[in-house]
Amino acid sequence: MKAREIAGYILAGGASSRMGRAKALLEIGGEPMILRTARLVESVAVSAAVIGKFEGYEALQLSFVDDEWSGTGPLGAIATALRKSSAPWNLIVGCDLPYLTREWLEYVVERALASQSDAVVPMNVRGAEPMCAAYHKCAEALLLTAIERGTRKVTEGLKALSIEWIEPGDWKRFDSAGVLFKNMNTPEDYQEAKAALEGRAHSR
Repeated sequence: MKAREIAGYILAGGASSRMGRAKALLEIGGEPMILRTARLVESVAVSAAVIGKFEGYEALQLSFVDDEWSGTGPLGAIATALRKSSAPWNLIVGCDLPYLTREWLEYVVERALASQSDAVVPMNVRGAEPMCAAYHKCAEALLLTAIERGTRKVTEGLKALSIEWIEPGDWKRFDSAGVLFKNMNTPEDYQEAKAALEGRAHSR
């Protein structure tokens, strides 16, 4: 795998209003989610940087990039990552996806590096999963155009791109439990993930 050809970015924006506290700092196995995610991304990419505000994360020694289109949601954060990146491909994931695995991300990277599309995005039964996907540098201009037209929803922004979809039949072999794209929105989600992942670690 040519890791140097793909950079990694973690999106840490959002108000975490349903959680009641910053999701990025919630710990699983004694490690904050944002650090856990960064290490996972860095294991398959040449680098891992966080798109978001540095305040509150000083002790974690992570690389941060200010969101250039603050207020436009994850779509603006993705565009920021693409603008800052010097790599042709970019793995972009949310910081609140506790069930991601290295094996799955390696597969996304391999698909991206072999693709001729603007993005490689998983497709779930609920729709696209753009917060765990790979985007080519060339998608930046297309996403910026969408933002300038008032688009804020990521799935709407994707309509401007040529996309290679990763179908359920391809990703489910990495996720027999069906939780790969389940994020943590509420305290109940967090406790469920914490119990499942810490229990899995203790059983090894």
